[in-house]
Amino acid sequence: MWLGNARKAFETSVQLFLLKRAKRIPFICPVCGYNGAFLDRKAETGMRFYAECPRCHALERHRLQWLVLQELQKSMSLSQLRVLHMAPEPFFEARLRRQCRSYITADISGKNVDIREDLTKLSFPSDSFDLVYASHVLEHIQDDWSALHEIRRVLSVGGIAILPVPIIAEATVEYGAPNPREVFHVRAPGIDYFDRYRAVFKRVQIFESASFDSRFQVWIHEDRSRLPSPRMPKRPPMTGRRHSDYIPVCYV
Repeated sequence: MWLGNARKAFETSVQLFLLKRAKRIPFICPVCGYNGAFLDRKAETGMRFYAECPRCHALERHRLQWLVLQELQKSMSLSQLRVLHMAPEPFFEARLRRQCRSYITADISGKNVDIREDLTKLSFPSDSFDLVYASHVLEHIQDDWSALHEIRRVLSVGGIAILPVPIIAEATVEYGAPNPREVFHVRAPGIDYFDRYRAVFKRVQIFESASFDSRFQVWIHEDRSRLPSPRMPKRPPMTGRRHSDYIPVCYV
């Protein structure tokens, strides 16, 4: 573990040195406040540019989600909310646990969380939470309709759910079975995937990359025209080299 962390830190420092010499565009990480060059990441599409904050390792989606959380706090206070966080990101968990009225982390594996839970059949009573947060979870769940109805059930009146998925197709493509080479995704969601949310929740508000200042770098810079690939045979190609990310906020 120590050697792995040391190696990653060394590789990051080398990448940053090279990026600074290349005079790469500086960005600001809204999660940790870092100001400078962001790291590129290898991807199935070849390379994803300006993807990772070198200090806290937040990716594009994490920075966008954090900005959305800050926006939502203009009309709500985390200190008043009972929160269920599914498959929590470590740097979000540390911050949210301090701020929320109550905060429970859960995952189907039960590893490094407070409780083991299956999102399609939650053990909690109805009206248990004011916020359910599940980022990049539903694309792994075959029976996503049951998961959506369970999220709706455990939310209180006036509660919200933040349920982003990776938008990686023009229209949603169902795989039929999990793809182990794609972190067991069962679908490639398109923007139409959020119609499923609208069928379950009273209102769905969509934030996107263009909703926030470009200095935070919340766009996905990658060439998806190379898809499908042997590892991702059902992922369709998408045109363009800069793609928007989307954060749906669902209201009960």
